This record gives sequence, structure tokens and C-alpha cells, in this order.
Amino acid sequence: MSHFLFTSESVSIGHPDKVADQISDAILDACLSKDSTARVACETLVTRGLVVLAGEITMKGTIEYPTIVRKTIAEIGYNTSEVGFDAESCGIVVSIHEQSPDIALGIDSERNIYHELGAGDQGIMFGYACDETPELMPMPIMLAHQLIRQLRLERIEGRASFLRPDAKVQVTLEYDSVYRPLRVHTVVLSTQHEEGVSQEQIKNEMTRLVQDVIPEALIDSKTVIYINPTGRFVVGGPSGDTGLTGRKIIVDTYGGMARHGGGAFSGKDPTKVDRSAAYAARYIAKNIVAAKLARRCEVQLSYAIGIPYPISIAVNTFGTSRMSEEVLTQVIPHVFPLSPRAMIEELQLNRPIYQHTAYEGHFGRHEAQFSWEKTDRTAALLDAIKKF
Repeated sequence: MSHFLFTSESVSIGHPDKVADQISDAILDACLSKDSTARVACETLVTRGLVVLAGEITMKGTIEYPTIVRKTIAEIGYNTSEVGFDAESCGIVVSIHEQSPDIALGIDSERNIYHELGAGDQGIMFGYACDETPELMPMPIMLAHQLIRQLRLERIEGRASFLRPDAKVQVTLEYDSVYRPLRVHTVVLSTQHEEGVSQEQIKNEMTRLVQDVIPEALIDSKTVIYINPTGRFVVGGPSGDTGLTGRKIIVDTYGGMARHGGGAFSGKDPTKVDRSAAYAARYIAKNIVAAKLARRCEVQLSYAIGIPYPISIAVNTFGTSRMSEEVLTQVIPHVFPLSPRAMIEELQLNRPIYQHTAYEGHFGRHEAQFSWEKTDRTAALLDAIKKF
């Protein structure tokens, strides 16, 4: 194809699936604050007037689940019945039990046959990076995240007081044949709003927001902007749709530009390689692109439960690498620690940092807690390659 279109989506902090993700990660953060070795697998369901927590948690000490749930919901902005979901009055059901001893047998270094922290489950994980943006992320998902972030700021800072917490954004880019972004083809922005505000006001304010966020060079006379296409979005959040932990994994990662292993992140402690190895794979891919060894790079890791090293490593540079993918695959384990314990230590994953990852994407972030976004291994990569 000489030119093609690609679309990515982001959803807001108040989208019901993201509400569920944030509750699960707030529970995880509370556990890690009490016990950095806590084993957590917390799933959340939210619906009209109700939150259900379920999962397996083993830790030293206790936490107050309802208090954490209500605080998280209130911080999102659902703190009155007027917005359709109230942190203080919603019902909360808790069904949490301890981690299976059979799973613990594979993880605990004192108990497994390798005498090392093993992977918390089998699975495949992907990491991706490209040179389309300063964050080394695909441009469609980054623009979608930026629009969602600006929507939240306009709401909480009072510049668009009619906004409510739930929103979705889709951005379609036109690319050339070598994956260079050319222009924004379409933006779809759907945002929850208060009763009584006119569609004209919403359209004018949100069109202005889109034009403020997207670089002028990417918008032309053919760019299409859809604002609340149905004409009304008053009922939103958990009152409008049921939310579940782990149902926005493409929003969490690369907007569909790269493959996904299938395992969600939120609510899982870092012994679960669904989370820690996905972060490590992004760390690897980003350093490869930052070192200018490839313009695009996808890294796959796979693990088996209880085994403290990856079963396989695969690299795909989509024809953009200066060297063979075989060399990059061989170099990776010499530069990047990939046992569960080493990944946790290298990326400082036993910290209570996760609630902030549960909205606006896990990758391409500048905040200090996003340690997997470092590009501190470029020199080590280049030195290691010289030996092959």
C-alpha cells in the first residue's frame, strides 16, 4: 500500500472499565504499601450502584477494601448521584481469598525446585516501540491519550464545567508506505456531559480542544471531527455500562499497532509476568529504537509458571533494523535482566505505583514511576552488539 489508515482509541479515567482497573490497582497499591512481597490478583466489576471485588490476595497485614474503593471512585469524579454514580452510597461486595498454594509453590524461591522466584504464570508478552513520536510510541494512541488527558484537565480545572468523567476518543491517521504519519484523517470524541447543555456548545468546545491538542501540521481541510455523534451522552460511567478489570488492554498498550499477549495488567502484583514482563518487553523495545538500531521494534517474551527465566525471546523489526533480528535476540539477555526477580528489582516494581498506570496508558509516560520508559541501556546494547 502506498498510503493507509490506522485508528487507535483511548478512554477516560471515568470509563467503567477504567474505573474497574483503577480500583484493582488501588487495592494492589494498598497491599504493596503494607507488604512489598504481597501476592495480589484483584478483579473488579462495577455497575449501576454496585462494586464487586473478587480475587486472591496473600499479604502481611490487612487493608480496608471498602475505604479504598470509595476513595478511588471519589477521586475519579463519581462523588454525587447527579453524575450517575456515588462513591459514598454505592454497594460494595468483597470476595477475596488467599493465593492458591499450588501457584505459590512455583513462585516462592524457598519452595520451588530452582530456589529462585519463578514466574507467576505461563504466558506470552509483547513490547513495542517506534520512532513516530518523542515517546517512541505509535502516534494514533499517543494523540488519543493526549486528547483524553486534556478532557480530564478541562473538567477538573473548570474550563468546561459541563463535562463528566466518562469519555472515549478515536484518532485515525494516514500513513505512507514506510509507516510515516502524514495527517490526521478523523477524530471521534464522545464525552459524557451534564443535562441541559446544548449540542452546539459541546461541539464548539470540543472541536476547539481537538484543534488545541493535535499539531496544526497534522490537520488539514479534509480532516473530519465527530463530536458526540449520537447527539447525547448524559448517562455514563458504571450507570451506563458495566465495567470489568482488564477489558481495555489495547488502550493500555499500543492502540493495536503491536500484538498483545492477552493478559491484562491491572490488579496483578509484579510476580505476574503478564505485567512485569510486558513492562520489560517495552523497556527492551524502546532502548532498541532509542539506540537507532531499528525504526520499529516488537519484542515477544514467553514464560512458564515457576520457571525463573524466559522460555523464548523473539524480535521483529519489520525490515527497519540495521542488523539481523537474530543478533538482537541473542544480545537482549546479555543486556536486560529477564528473570522475574531481576525485572522487579531493575524496574522497581514492588512499589505502590500502579493506580496511576490504570488510566491514560501504561506506556509513553514521563512520570517518574514509569521506570520501564527509561532509555538507559542504549550504550550497553551497542557495546554488546560489537561482540556478535
